[in-house]
Amino acid sequence: MSTAAVTDKRRSSLRSASLPKWSPWAIAAGSIVVAVGIGEGAGLTSHIQWGLIAALLFVLGTYVIASAVEGRRQAKDRIATSLVWVAFLLAVVPLVSLVWTTVKRGVKVLDPYFLTHSMGVVADSEPGGGIYHAIIGSLEQVGLATLIGAPIGVLTAVYLVEYGRGGLARAVTFFVDVMTGIPSIVAGLFILSLMLMADMQPFGFAGSLALAILMMPVVVRSTEEMLKLVPNELREASLALGVPKWRTILKVVLPTSIGGITTGIMLAIARIAGETAPVLLLVWGNSFINNNPFSGAQQSLPLYIYQQYSQSSGSTAAFDRAWAASLTLIAFVMILNLAARGIARWKAPKTGR
Repeated sequence: MSTAAVTDKRRSSLRSASLPKWSPWAIAAGSIVVAVGIGEGAGLTSHIQWGLIAALLFVLGTYVIASAVEGRRQAKDRIATSLVWVAFLLAVVPLVSLVWTTVKRGVKVLDPYFLTHSMGVVADSEPGGGIYHAIIGSLEQVGLATLIGAPIGVLTAVYLVEYGRGGLARAVTFFVDVMTGIPSIVAGLFILSLMLMADMQPFGFAGSLALAILMMPVVVRSTEEMLKLVPNELREASLALGVPKWRTILKVVLPTSIGGITTGIMLAIARIAGETAPVLLLVWGNSFINNNPFSGAQQSLPLYIYQQYSQSSGSTAAFDRAWAASLTLIAFVMILNLAARGIARWKAPKTGR
């Protein structure tokens, strides 16, 4: 027998049986069929219960079949992969269901009229009206909060990464961690206490201050992580050429991490865009258009959704307006995320080949 034949025989003896590539799909299909049968037989009416049963059967079926065909060692690897897929579906299915429900119910009244009119002369129980005043209020309040919170957050992160040493840096880090977990209502109460001391009436900029407080720790944490990813070799090369440290940060460190910083800021904006409690305390809401955030009550999309849904018990029109405003808010957040991705790609450092 030749050496090649002996080698092939040894290789074939080391090979073990393996499941075909389509086996996970077949196991998943079988698990769904069995889960539906169990659900029907047990009288379970919830599709969520059917899905959980199917997920459990999928994991168990994968382990049993893989153990019988491939061995227990390979079965453990497959069951780990199955658990990852199940966890992924458990996260995605509620999100898809939420988006689908919002789109299905929100498109009923979402049209150009709804986007360009306010609720000034329309009662909550009547059909008609729109969210133009809420869009203006949200854009102004979130925009002012971003102008305040983003620079402070980025500069704080630069200090912590580039200069922070000793007790002051540890104190700043501690308070940033504390601010990350504070409820939004606490930020609203803080600004409200200042307003009461100054005998001030509700206005849009007060809501922006509370939103900026909520935004800053998110920006600090995301920017801090992005700055830490910048290689120290870039800093050292710039400093070796005699460039001052502040100029190195401005011309080397920040441009290198600008994509991640922008993404972090956009995520922080998306986070504060849906806050209702601070706006309810400090801005109060307004059925009419108010383009001045420094005078008088304003409306915002989250507050509009809350107010319309609270009036929807006796009005189908208010219920439809609440869902349409929810769809608009989701679209606004989606646009922010797409803009963040675009800016991150545009500002990403170009590497030549």
